[in-house]
Amino acid sequence: MSKEIVIPFIPGDGVGPEIMRATKLVVDAAVKSTTAGEASLRWEELLAGEAAYKSTGHWLPSETLAVIRERGVALKGPLTTPVGGGIRSLNVTIRQALDLYASVRPVRYFEGVPSPVKEPQKMKIVIFRENTEDVYKGVEWRQGSKEAAEVIEFLRSRMSVEIAPDSGIGIKPISETASKRLIRASVKYAIRKRLPSVTLVHKGNIMKFTEGAFRDWGYQLAKEEFADVVLTEVEMKASGISKPPSGKIVMNDRIADNMFQQILLRPDEYSVLATPNLNGDYLADACAAQIGGLGLAPGANIGDHTAVFEAVHGTAPKYAGKDLANPCSLMLSAALMLEHLGLDEAATNLTDAIGAALADGIMTQDLARLKGTRPYGTAEFARELLAQL
Repeated sequence: MSKEIVIPFIPGDGVGPEIMRATKLVVDAAVKSTTAGEASLRWEELLAGEAAYKSTGHWLPSETLAVIRERGVALKGPLTTPVGGGIRSLNVTIRQALDLYASVRPVRYFEGVPSPVKEPQKMKIVIFRENTEDVYKGVEWRQGSKEAAEVIEFLRSRMSVEIAPDSGIGIKPISETASKRLIRASVKYAIRKRLPSVTLVHKGNIMKFTEGAFRDWGYQLAKEEFADVVLTEVEMKASGISKPPSGKIVMNDRIADNMFQQILLRPDEYSVLATPNLNGDYLADACAAQIGGLGLAPGANIGDHTAVFEAVHGTAPKYAGKDLANPCSLMLSAALMLEHLGLDEAATNLTDAIGAALADGIMTQDLARLKGTRPYGTAEFARELLAQL
């Protein structure tokens, strides 16, 4: 008897519905071709974004979050961030409401894709970015507000910290609990995937008690929970070894600004990066730029009980309804979802089909115009993948 897996999905705004239609087609084909009918997907549409606001008056109905929480998984297209008051970002709200604390962004190069760097094939990095704290906590007060004035006065009078009175004020919380669970997830991933290293990326040389603490908690975690598997870079140097023993993972750390240089000059020396929120935000996009842009960058937001997989680019409203959008980000995110669900072969086949199409020059306009080849439409690109699957 066929096993039916229910997949809640949010089409998204702008180009979202187009790339979601294309993605659902190829995901169904990948599952069908690899499970011999033993598994099938049932798609369950949920409301969020502009469609939700028009029909319910709410940008993110509570029912949508309840269904995702119940099912434990969802696939999401890009969502509009409302302008003005109310929700700062629907994406952030979903992550925080469901406690999806790990933003997981695998970045790899596909043969044939135009790139601004000489050796893009060296880029194969997975970024684990903390998803609930740091700047994503969104704790700030406007310049000139009563709250900002009170915080400035408190810091001046109680902490002897002088801050210009016309400053806006933000708070950057980084906790031991949130840091350790993110780093723990990154180490477990490296173990599962048999990857050689986990790098803690921080600005601890300046922010010693937030980002510096993130680094310290990472090493503490490695010693307390993964001593049989993890070897630190410092320990290796002290022992005079250049390569870790078989089965060991190296944990090291890099200052954030240096890490930007590393991903350009020596990306092949890194495999998993574990970062506080803002560092990971920058690094994920900077890595994606080297392999063709956000159109080829998948994303997952994972918690202990729930995971939401999403295209990492925006809604691109000027391309909406024109059959021009690149669906690869959402398709690759769906492949991560299939792997999360235990459908590893379907995930691999879908990823391989995308790679084969790109290698053959089958690309949407965002990539084709850089390569000087004929662009394929969103639906046409999906049909090419269906022929392979």
